[in-house]
Amino acid sequence: MTRRVFNFNPGPATLPFEVIRQASQAVLEYDGQGMSLIEMSHRSKQYDKINAEAEADMKKIMGLGDDYRVLFMGGGASLQFSMVPMNFLRQGQTADYVNTGAWASKAIKEAKKEGSVNVAASSEDRQFAYIPKTFNFTKDASYVHVTSNNTIYGTEWQTYPETNGVPLIVDMSSDILSRKLDYSKFDLIYAGAQKNLGPAGVTIIIAKKDFIDSANDNLPTMLSYKTHAAKNSLFNTPPVFPVYVVGLVLKWILEKGGLDAIEKINTEKAKLLYDMIDANIDFYSPNVDKDSRSKMNVTFRLVNRDLEAKFVEEAKAQDLIGLKGHRDAGGIRASLYNALPLEGVKKLTEFMEQFKKDNK
Repeated sequence: MTRRVFNFNPGPATLPFEVIRQASQAVLEYDGQGMSLIEMSHRSKQYDKINAEAEADMKKIMGLGDDYRVLFMGGGASLQFSMVPMNFLRQGQTADYVNTGAWASKAIKEAKKEGSVNVAASSEDRQFAYIPKTFNFTKDASYVHVTSNNTIYGTEWQTYPETNGVPLIVDMSSDILSRKLDYSKFDLIYAGAQKNLGPAGVTIIIAKKDFIDSANDNLPTMLSYKTHAAKNSLFNTPPVFPVYVVGLVLKWILEKGGLDAIEKINTEKAKLLYDMIDANIDFYSPNVDKDSRSKMNVTFRLVNRDLEAKFVEEAKAQDLIGLKGHRDAGGIRASLYNALPLEGVKKLTEFMEQFKKDNK
């Protein structure tokens, strides 16, 4: 039997085991073709079906219609930091950004290379421990950009700002499809798949067709959203196998009951862990404000910092993997992405209780 640990890594992250099992068969042979999917042409009818079904399932889960496109690209969310302003930051206009952490800061840095940027709000003053609630938006901005979940410090937008008709662009790399939202309020969403939707190697863009049509012209061909939309993500060779796995994960979400079911279990997992921290604040110290807490990345410190390395090593010995905090934040980080089972969080809280008893 295959050994499985509880994987709390922030990304690449845990995937549903049934998806991994099915994907492993496609590596050996796919669809009776006598070859592996990773050998197969992206122009084949087999891959055309994979690509089309993944787009359709994504829109079905999000409750979106034919006025949206789903694109599968390479380059990670980091490439999107540049592509977004290249495509949508108008000459003579300003783009508004909200700075809620390291990835938002990197997006801002890249956007400034393309034009005028206004940081409409920031939580940097308290090491990104909260989501801002007041904003200095620019009238007639080209767009507003936010990062939905702060993977490193552990905050998440509970509600999104009102932009009064200005296009809203969101980096959802670390909480995409983790909860029900009115996805029609977003003009463009982008996300690296390797946290909630698949393996590393594919970036997902969900955008209004009209918004793509409004993008700047005269861009390098590969850096234009119009290029990829016009060719159904097949202008050049796509990341075939990662897209296939994303498609399997989307079907897994549908089989689980869609975002209603996914959000319910994610809420239960996060509550279990946060309740443990809050009940033991003499030993475990939460990092962020309660009203900004992420359900995807739970971050905390030990009151006795000297015990943190020991905590991580002893947890690893219990098959609780990937709990070391990011180097910029320190401490402990438990990533509770969609595929992490509730049993993993239960085992973590039991370990935390015992660790406290052994080290008081």
